[in-house]
Amino acid sequence: MPILAVLTLAVMVVALIDAITRREDQVKHLPKFAWVFFIVLLPLVGSILWFAIGREWERRGEPMSFGDPRRWQRDAEPAPVPRAFDARTTEQQIADLEREVYLADLEEQVRRRRAEGDAPA
Repeated sequence: MPILAVLTLAVMVVALIDAITRREDQVKHLPKFAWVFFIVLLPLVGSILWFAIGREWERRGEPMSFGDPRRWQRDAEPAPVPRAFDARTTEQQIADLEREVYLADLEEQVRRRRAEGDAPA
């Protein structure tokens, strides 16, 4: 009897992997999430029905795989170069920003005073 349970579990796992890795256009009769739910809810019946009527047996392109497909390419592009690390502490960054705000405020005051001086009296 335990052999039947192990066999049912193995068929369910294979059906789940197959259902999850299929594209939507390769799934027939129900949406993919419904098939996954059905396979989990009724492992043996759901798995058999998935293989019998739920999946598309014709190949219509590249099968979907787990993970990033670029890892399987031999001539992959080089990894992007990360941005330069800012070694300043948070306090230094805050002080720099406060200094910039202060300078912007002073420049605004200078512009305002020049505009007041140019205005006719």
